[in-house]
Amino acid sequence: MKGFVDDPLSLISGYFANEEAARAAMAGGWKAVEAGLVANSGFQGLDPSLQAKAIADFKTAQQWHWLLGKGDPIILVGGFLFTIYCMASWWGDVIKEAHKGDHTPVVGIGLRYGMILFIASEVMFFVAWFWMFFDIGLFNEARTLSTIPEVATAWAKWPPEGVETLDAFHLPLMNTLILLLSGTTVTWAHHALQEGNRKSAQLGLIITVLLGLSFTGLQVIEYHHALHEDYFGFGGETVGVYGSSFFMATGFHGAHVVIGTLFLAVCLFRLMAGHFTPKQHFGFEAAAWYWHFVDVVWLFLFAFIYVAFS
Repeated sequence: MKGFVDDPLSLISGYFANEEAARAAMAGGWKAVEAGLVANSGFQGLDPSLQAKAIADFKTAQQWHWLLGKGDPIILVGGFLFTIYCMASWWGDVIKEAHKGDHTPVVGIGLRYGMILFIASEVMFFVAWFWMFFDIGLFNEARTLSTIPEVATAWAKWPPEGVETLDAFHLPLMNTLILLLSGTTVTWAHHALQEGNRKSAQLGLIITVLLGLSFTGLQVIEYHHALHEDYFGFGGETVGVYGSSFFMATGFHGAHVVIGTLFLAVCLFRLMAGHFTPKQHFGFEAAAWYWHFVDVVWLFLFAFIYVAFS
């Protein structure tokens, strides 16, 4: 939770001789700050309502900047743990309901519609990133018509000057093969479970989880290489746009791979605990749907971001 309130020093430093004087006033408490503001002709020249607002903003910032201004790791970790607790409790209740027999055919249809709508929302989520990349990649020439020389020069080439694109047929191709293979192993596990072959289903899921971990590991190596070798450069307007769109699209997909791997790992533990039957295993089915969605999104990322627009 960072940036919700301004730094109190930045709100008053303009009314003091220098930043050191403002810091000294803050160290002396509100009375010292108020005295400094009263002595400043610029502050006194403000409309009374603006003076009152400036004072109120300063007091709010001084009170809450420790939490809402600069952020606090404790709040971040606490919020993360509480979110995990809510997720585990909620999904734990769903599992208990399944064991009780509460997942009737009608409830099952509702669960399936819910998962389909969730994946549809995820599709639109990625459409936004693709839209951004296509817009800057397809129409960069139109921006060269700008009457501002700097803008016309910046967009004269795509990818822009200062950007060295990643080799699509190295680590990205390896990750493509990994995800395609994982799609076959998760389908193998699903069909094995439908036929009551729990041993094969477990093996297929284990391989899928390992492939998911492999994908994440290779993407970490790829990111480290791109950042360490300064592939996307610094300083140019379009260089920043390219890097932002690349890391946003591929990074959020990487996050989905991590989530999908956890999803499948939970299904593996449940399968080993005997939770699934050949006729009732929607938890695993939903995980498989999600994983196939992740696979398909990567194929589009590979085809367009790594190959077509490189």
